[in-house]
Amino acid sequence: MSADMWDDIAPGRSVWLITLADLALLLVGFFTLLQANRELDKQELLAGLRAGFGIEEVAIPPMAVASARVDGFAPGSAVADTSSVIAWARDAARDQRTRITITGSTEDRGDFDPVTNSAAILAADRARHVATALVRSGAVDPPRIAIVIDPGKRRAVTLSVGFAGGTN
Repeated sequence: MSADMWDDIAPGRSVWLITLADLALLLVGFFTLLQANRELDKQELLAGLRAGFGIEEVAIPPMAVASARVDGFAPGSAVADTSSVIAWARDAARDQRTRITITGSTEDRGDFDPVTNSAAILAADRARHVATALVRSGAVDPPRIAIVIDPGKRRAVTLSVGFAGGTN
């Protein structure tokens, strides 16, 4: 190839022009995605994007703002008087953005389920007893209740109301 032939070869495209075209196509694709998904549920869209990137969803517990307690459980018993917390729960659940966490617990020694010899099962039974009383009285809707166990504390059930967010 001689030096005279270089004049006949057309110059190639500039590298910056290809990069600019790629960026423009990415922007068009992004805005198309936004436009196509504007009628979808935003929570579904976020869950799909998280799943696509391999991000596990972690449930953030509601921030506790008030609490109440049911005492008076006999050792090995899951039954106690719940009348004191029904009015409290009804008042706490007036705002639809709140959730109630019911934590059942047992004592360290001698407080276990008589059938299974399990403190965890007795703690869960105590929490379920209180949750059932709240639901039957109409104080709280079942989807707004979370049951947690914490054996080894005291013979009681602790209720805490937390702000979970959302709209009225």
